[in-house]
Amino acid sequence: MRRGGPSVLGIVLAGGEGKRLMPLTADRAKPAVTFGGTYRLVDFVLSNLVNGDILRICVLTQYKSHSLDRHITTTWRMSSLLGNYVTPVPAQQRLGPRWYLGSADAILQSLNLIYDERPEYVAVFGADHVYRMDPRQMLSQHIESGAGVTVAGIRVPRAESSSFGVITPGSDGRTVERFLEKPADPPGLADDPDCVFASMGNYIFTTKALVEALQRDAEHENSVHDMGGSILPQLTERGEAHLYDFSTNHVPGETSRDQGYWRDVGTLDAYYDAHMDLIAERPAFNLYNRQWPIYTHSGQLSPARFNAGGIASESIISAGCLIRGQVTRSVLSPGVVVDPGAVVQGSVLHDNVHIGRGAVVRGAVLDKNVEVPPGATIGVNPERDAELYTVSKGGVIALGKGQLVP
Repeated sequence: MRRGGPSVLGIVLAGGEGKRLMPLTADRAKPAVTFGGTYRLVDFVLSNLVNGDILRICVLTQYKSHSLDRHITTTWRMSSLLGNYVTPVPAQQRLGPRWYLGSADAILQSLNLIYDERPEYVAVFGADHVYRMDPRQMLSQHIESGAGVTVAGIRVPRAESSSFGVITPGSDGRTVERFLEKPADPPGLADDPDCVFASMGNYIFTTKALVEALQRDAEHENSVHDMGGSILPQLTERGEAHLYDFSTNHVPGETSRDQGYWRDVGTLDAYYDAHMDLIAERPAFNLYNRQWPIYTHSGQLSPARFNAGGIASESIISAGCLIRGQVTRSVLSPGVVVDPGAVVQGSVLHDNVHIGRGAVVRGAVLDKNVEVPPGATIGVNPERDAELYTVSKGGVIALGKGQLVP
């Protein structure tokens, strides 16, 4: 935080494998997956923290972290003169020859970061969600309440509760009465039985409460050593957990349509749908809010170019793209080439994808460096696609990094 305000250390949990997002996570950590053309998923949480004046941030990494580490170190350069930093912290086996057992164990093994910085509060945020949030508003509520931990929650349909940690608020609307990790049949909210409060994976701790909770958890051999599965239930039982309602959070420049937007893009269908949210006439999530920008760095590239009758509509076209075919309702990352006669519809193309002359790509996500040969089709013959590629429950076709297309 700024000088004179409370001291806060940001810890971003970025070590997850992201199995449900395969094949996009076959060669990289989930927070390093490209999103919205030029961003990485980790850019959203880092932008929110930095915009909210949390300027000392450690990103805990583990799984296939090279591209994530490289992105953070080359993009997120803060002012060393003011002592600010964003730094990746790989698993270091400080407590013995073992990797992280869970998100709580990741912080336990990294307590040296907290001991060195000596913050009053620790903001522990997830690294793989798409949203805007001013963490200062959540911090203010946390300080005012005197809670050991404040967890950010968002209303979701009760039918989706098995994908989230579910928060049951007390009669005051703030105290967490129960915290259930991915329950099959939780109770609905008192004012809306068809909804529950889902944990967003964002927590603010009073430092003493966090350290003591981690140490207590480490003593239990049967614990899963996870923030949602272990630490939050423990602090809830002690009456130290409070809820922060994300719907009350406001950022400068927001629109009535994208206020309160949050997406967990942990599956191919959710990842694809979140991209479609970007390209509407009135986007559900507005990438162009300059008052609360999402920061990234995509290299020095020439502007996008359209030749040979190439057209694009309802799409995001990044720098370095060459469009000589037809692109509709799609998101193209830097360096994508679409040759004459090719058709791209409702698709997400990552860096340096090449769509050959006369090829057709529909409803697909193509990772970087995929080359679609002239005349080939993806998204035209469902039976053939299912034999050759990954196809989600919702029918999204996904090709991994550099995957060959017959």
